[in-house]
Amino acid sequence: MKSVFAWHRPLMTVATLMLVSTVVCLVGLLVDPRQVTGLDVWAKPLKFSISILLYSVTWAWLIAHLPRWRRPAHIAGTVIAFALIVEQALILGAAAAGTTSHFNVSTPLATAIWATMAVSITVLYVCTFLTTIAAFFLRLPTASTTLAVRAGAVIALAGMGLAYLMTGPTSQQLDDFQGIAGAHTVGLPDGGPGLPLLGWSTVAGDLRIPHFVGMHALQLLPLFAILLGWAGRHWRPLADDRVRLRLVIVATAVYAGTVALVTFQALAGQSIVRPSGVYLWGGWALTLGGVIAGVLVILTGRRPRPHEQSASRRAPDPVGAGR
Repeated sequence: MKSVFAWHRPLMTVATLMLVSTVVCLVGLLVDPRQVTGLDVWAKPLKFSISILLYSVTWAWLIAHLPRWRRPAHIAGTVIAFALIVEQALILGAAAAGTTSHFNVSTPLATAIWATMAVSITVLYVCTFLTTIAAFFLRLPTASTTLAVRAGAVIALAGMGLAYLMTGPTSQQLDDFQGIAGAHTVGLPDGGPGLPLLGWSTVAGDLRIPHFVGMHALQLLPLFAILLGWAGRHWRPLADDRVRLRLVIVATAVYAGTVALVTFQALAGQSIVRPSGVYLWGGWALTLGGVIAGVLVILTGRRPRPHEQSASRRAPDPVGAGR
């Protein structure tokens, strides 16, 4: 029986390194006033440190608990760990040098660094594709958490793939090449007004948003299912896992719709803080549709008999059950 505390060690090593990297970046933010493209030079590596930390811990646990494909997934996870270390090391190095890490082809050295990052990102994506397939063999104690992990893995893979939308040179870059080929922002050059720390543009479209939202479905959807399981032990309408499963289906549909919406909004050059037209109405439709569907699921859900409810309360948590 696999212990709940089993982990994929190379990925947990990455997570430990990201904790150190986070501290370094926080210190950098306090003592280094330099900026790159309008953002504090250490803000970008800080964001990557936290994101990679979450990614590594999540896959470290999932890979260690696979009932099948564990060996291939373990190898893929080790390759992922190496690719993440390379990626973050180059981002930290660029920050220390006070220059941009992504899209920079201004010198032979910068081009070599960007090419190395592009290769590591591609390897990371391919290996994540393999671990995502393996995740479909994972069965957690409840159907709701199992679906949340599988759906979260698929949406996260799609979110990771959206990063490739940023890698092509813009028309402005083609007309007046300045050593940068690719951009986060759509409609305006990178470096304009943005949200604090995140840097997401407040005046144009920003492709980092769907990339970020999509990638972290693997954390947010399972967390939603876990919270539903906790609520089900205290609130009778959620005691039946079939009700929780339907709520996870609703949440998955809303989440996927949100990723699609913010992707097209970014491609249209519209700021996330000033939605209008179809994107404003689409946001309201997703929000209200999700709330209404969730309420209907709860109201029409099957009420468990007393002995079923007691058994549900005795069932182990998804994160507390050994295999």
